[in-house]
Parts: sequence; structure tokens; C-alpha cells
Amino acid sequence: MRRFRKGEGVQMLVSLARACSNPAMPSAKPHPAGIKAQAAKLVRSLPESASWDDLMYEIYVRQKIDSGLADIQAGRVKSHDAVCRKFGLMA
Repeated sequence: MRRFRKGEGVQMLVSLARACSNPAMPSAKPHPAGIKAQAAKLVRSLPESASWDDLMYEIYVRQKIDSGLADIQAGRVKSHDAVCRKFGLMA
């Protein structure tokens, strides 16, 4: 398992949030009509050999990313040090 340096995980999330705020990318809170278009795009992006499990995994990952981005925008974040203290790890 890769260990992140102090603050590196937050930097990665901020970079992801910036990339996802690009108008070409779907927003973290799409309107209902946009969900159908996003789902169709996701299905088209899968290889022909994709299984139902592959599709469900892609949807799950997308939901988790959207949820994380919404948490960042709402300020629901923890510092690297706080997480290390909570789990008794060295910072």
C-alpha cells in the first residue's frame, strides 16, 4: 500500500475537484436529465467485453468521486494529521 506524504492526499483531491469543475466534465450534482446522458456516456466508454459487474463498478466509483467532491465543496474534510491521530499512525 502506498503511503502519502503529508498533505499529498488533499492535493490530489483538490486537483481532482479542479479537473471535475471543468465545464466539459459533469458536475458533482448533476440535474436529473443530465444523469441519463452521463450514464449513456459511461456505458459507451466501456469496452465491448464489459460485464454487468464492470458497469456497476464504474457507477460505484463515479458515485464515490461525486460524493467526495461534494464533501470538499461543503468543507467536510479532515487534515492528514487528524486522520493519523484518529488511527494512531505516525504523521
